[in-house]
Amino acid sequence: MEPAVEELMPRLLPVGDCDLPEDFDPTVPPRTPQEYLRRVQIEAARCPDVVVAQIDPKKLRKKQTVNISISGCQPAPEGYSPTLKWQQQQVANFSAVRQSLNKHRNHWRSQHLDSNVTMPKSEDEEGWKKFCLGERLYSEIDTLSDNENLGIDYIKMGFPPLLSIVSRMNQATVTSVLEYLINWFGEKKFTPELGRWLYALLACLEKPLLPEAHSLIRQLARRCSEVRVLEENKNEEQVSALNLMICLVSRYFDQRDLADEPS
Repeated sequence: MEPAVEELMPRLLPVGDCDLPEDFDPTVPPRTPQEYLRRVQIEAARCPDVVVAQIDPKKLRKKQTVNISISGCQPAPEGYSPTLKWQQQQVANFSAVRQSLNKHRNHWRSQHLDSNVTMPKSEDEEGWKKFCLGERLYSEIDTLSDNENLGIDYIKMGFPPLLSIVSRMNQATVTSVLEYLINWFGEKKFTPELGRWLYALLACLEKPLLPEAHSLIRQLARRCSEVRVLEENKNEEQVSALNLMICLVSRYFDQRDLADEPS
């Protein structure tokens, strides 16, 4: 190594010139401490002063985090901000649901699923979107066929978040499905099917939150506030559902900076 480099990188242990045989081969695994130390010196001397990683941008394109915002939620439209009493009641109800779910999780997990229920694998994003929202909503088809009057077709309508289903989901799956649906919601409208699943997944989310889950629920609350402002007809049921999501994220999961100011 150059003397200038050695001044910046002082030796931790004094290593003098090793008394090695003339036929010493640094490519052969060292057999003595002296050979090992000499090999380390040779390898260090061959290292370049500056190393630049060769990165393929194509491999990172799908993994990038975009549209990150640290701002809070947009205020509720005038006359639609929930009262503090209403928010406290929703938090109490939600807490009771979580306690009941945890208490009876093993029971519901042991129940057999109907033959038409096939839960997708955790990494199957498109499969989970179809499973939760239904093929009709996933494909944005609004018309009903005559056969649908005969009964509920869960493949087309989406499976509800039954306890026998969500009890089988571990935390990794809960977080993954929550991410899939929040990403969907980022570009689509809020629907009852989406709302039911978001509520159920939040109820399954364990505290303390992992960083990924923490980021996801904040993203959810901000998106709900955006949709609430853009709601043209100010449908009370729709606004109430959006208020509920913001309330749970902000007040149950302690993201107080996102909370609605009581009306």
